[in-house]
Order: sequence, then C-alpha cells, then structure tokens
Amino acid sequence: MQNLKNITHNTLSNEWATLHRIDYDYQFKNGAWKRLSRETYNRGHGTAVLLYNIEKRTIILTKQFRMPIHETNPNESQSIEACAGAIDQNDSPQSTIIREIEEEVGYRVEHVEHVLSAYSSPGALTEKMYLFVAQYNDRMKVNEGGGLDKEDEDIEVLEIPFSQAIHMMDNHEIIDAKTIMLLQYAQIHNLVE
Repeated sequence: MQNLKNITHNTLSNEWATLHRIDYDYQFKNGAWKRLSRETYNRGHGTAVLLYNIEKRTIILTKQFRMPIHETNPNESQSIEACAGAIDQNDSPQSTIIREIEEEVGYRVEHVEHVLSAYSSPGALTEKMYLFVAQYNDRMKVNEGGGLDKEDEDIEVLEIPFSQAIHMMDNHEIIDAKTIMLLQYAQIHNLVE
C-alpha cells in the first residue's frame, strides 16, 4: 500500500495469544500523513461448523463458559455456539474442524463443506474464521464429546431442532457471531427444513 509506511510492532503480551501495539504512518484521502497507533490481538485463525441432520431436522451446537462474555455480562457467560476451534500452524481449516467435531461433540465426519470465511472483528483481531457445514447422523457418533481435559474444555453438547435454534437466535439466546452466520446460511440455503 502506498499510503502506509514506517510500521513498527511492540509486543504488549505474549501469553495465550499475542497483543501488539502497531504504530504506523497513514496517508489520508486529503493527502495528509498522520502517525497512528492500534492494538491487534493475534490468536491465529479459527474454524467452525454447523452440523445438521436432514432426517431429524436437528443441528448440533455446544454450550460453554466464556470469560470475555462474563466480563461484559455475567448473565450471558454460558455461550451457545457452533463447534469451533483454533487452527494449529501446520493444519488446514478442514482437518482442524474435523478433529474438533470429534473432540467437542463426539461425531466422526469425513466431509465438511466450506461455505464462507470472515474476519470476526477486523478492528482489533487478526483472526479469520473459516466456516463449514456438514451433515451428521447417529451412526457417526463415536463418543460423548465435551472437549479435551488437557485443553481445559468443559463443553455441553446440544442436539436441538433447527427451528428451535432459529428461535434462540431471534430471542438473543444465541449471541455468538460465527454461529449466527452459520444459522443464517443454513436458513437462506434451506439446509434443514
């Protein structure tokens, strides 16, 4: 970009993810240059899937405690979400979500369909979410799910009618952006009627 120069990074935190302060010179449309500073939170990229069963007209979601939500509103800290996970450096979004499906909800699927990719909060997060849909059936169930102890996961698996999930979204019981995008995708494309 010709209107961007002198970029410097200062690491503010490097724990679960990396928080940088990035200083840079930016040229505005009026031609003026200005020194700006922004913080970016880098936790890598993520992936999520909406599992759906056409015959039963159900979907599988997860429910788990989320500290950032708790900090904003303790009454909403148990978040209902699509199965999701962070993409490890050497993994693909597809292999990551197939592994996460088995770990989190206990189903072994072989095929997922990529439907869209989006930045979850581009003003502050570097994370790009890769969103998938996949069909499931009862024969694919291999365990109870719930996540991995070594990752400190405590996940409740929810198999609910698709119509109920839409109602929960409309009533603000489902407030997770990636899950809302996937539910709306399923609704628009009539995946589960």
